[in-house]
Amino acid sequence: MDSVTDYLRQTVPKHKKWMAELESYAHEHQIPVMEPVSLHFLTQIVRMKKPKTILEIGTAIGYSALCMHNAYPTSKITTIEKNESMYQLALKNIKKQEKESKIDIIFGDALEEVNVLALNNIAFDIIFIDAAKGQYKRFFELVQPLLKKDGIIICDNILFRGYVVNDSTVNNKRLQNLAKKIRDFNEWLTRNEDYHTSIIPIGDGVSVSIKKNNI
Repeated sequence: MDSVTDYLRQTVPKHKKWMAELESYAHEHQIPVMEPVSLHFLTQIVRMKKPKTILEIGTAIGYSALCMHNAYPTSKITTIEKNESMYQLALKNIKKQEKESKIDIIFGDALEEVNVLALNNIAFDIIFIDAAKGQYKRFFELVQPLLKKDGIIICDNILFRGYVVNDSTVNNKRLQNLAKKIRDFNEWLTRNEDYHTSIIPIGDGVSVSIKKNNI
């Protein structure tokens, strides 16, 4: 699989200068950002869907939000980040690209802020979840009322370095517990009768859930 991953990375178009700079910063400071192949897949979905609105759970430094905007510049993106240092970095990066009018960053816990969005009757074409992995089921359940009728929910890191397949190779109880939570989430998600879900084995694993027309 490593050779396949290397091959796929070679097929990804060369990143723009600002993308390469943000990616380099993230790697230097050990800040997780979406892997190139997964990111390319995400932005391809954005191009195909042509969303008016996107919700992102987990901003980090603003990398994926900026990439989604770049894929379809007319979309309005709302992104939520609870880590203050990440929030400040994302603000800086988004201002540097002059995208403040298109990307709205909310500082707070998504488990609380999503309820505020719901009270304001805001709905989204795409919801992208890339935050605390152990909370994925709660995030998914919480954002469902915000999803438009033909909307898509995308989750990153749902293969968790392959630990979801076999966590016995992990000599770390916390990682084992996290792998189990993600594995349980994947099972719950793929059996959820309200969505058509596919798990794509690229990067660290990406799930795509399309709301069925009867709900």
